[in-house]
Amino acid sequence: MNKRKLQALIDLLDDPDELVYELVEKELLKENYKIIPALEEKWELSFDESSQERIENLIQSLQFKQTQKLLEKWVGSADHELLSGFLLVDRFQYPDLNLLKIDQKIDNLRKSIWIELSDSLTILEKTTILNHFLFNINGFSINHNNIHSPQNCFLNQVLDTKRGNPISISVLYVIIARMLELPTHFIDFPRNPLIAIVDPNLAQKVHGNIRNSDVLFYINPSNKGSITSRKEIEYHLRKNKYEPLKSFTEPKTDLFFIQRLLESLEESYQSVGFQEKEEKIKTLLRLF
Repeated sequence: MNKRKLQALIDLLDDPDELVYELVEKELLKENYKIIPALEEKWELSFDESSQERIENLIQSLQFKQTQKLLEKWVGSADHELLSGFLLVDRFQYPDLNLLKIDQKIDNLRKSIWIELSDSLTILEKTTILNHFLFNINGFSINHNNIHSPQNCFLNQVLDTKRGNPISISVLYVIIARMLELPTHFIDFPRNPLIAIVDPNLAQKVHGNIRNSDVLFYINPSNKGSITSRKEIEYHLRKNKYEPLKSFTEPKTDLFFIQRLLESLEESYQSVGFQEKEEKIKTLLRLF
């Protein structure tokens, strides 16, 4: 759409006739997020509350359209890079997110832990140091006081408040751990996700060729990174009649990880009565 036509349509947002607005809205929503600056300029120049509300709704629709497009691209990508997926969930609520600021906070966390590590340490020792820095020194924990808050699902909020839900804390854990070259993967443990340390070579050394898993041990980010063996995990699953065991003990993909995060966000919006946002999250989940 050329600039003259675009401006003419934006000017019609002041028209009190609802039919005119509906036609204008339909045309503008055919465009992408690049027209948002022009809409923002119109909002600043307008003194009519109704017109401003129309513009705000248009901007939100265009931003959601772009988020949906980017998430669809991420879902269809080959690598499903975890941090990118987490930031796309953030983008739903915070479309103007300062990515550089988030990168700096994560890198500062990484550096503070990396300086304490050395090649002479075992994977278990490195994991213990990671747990100490994340949960004891930095104080990351589950937001038990407001567990259903949608803010628990957004990376920028988790980094700022040091609070999240079991899914978001687990995603952050894996992002930091992988930056430190720890082979971490998501485990869809019932009610409470776990993280698995997976190393086929070490597993073979420990268990030999006769082994049923490459998982060395499990980490519970919801309990300050407590470390658990496979036997303990399987005992709990059998006790509570969860079958088949492999569904709850073997790694899931990062794609599955982000899907769980969105499902958690959907439940949060449902619990606080934000029906419109809940429906939008359902739309995003259909991409999976």
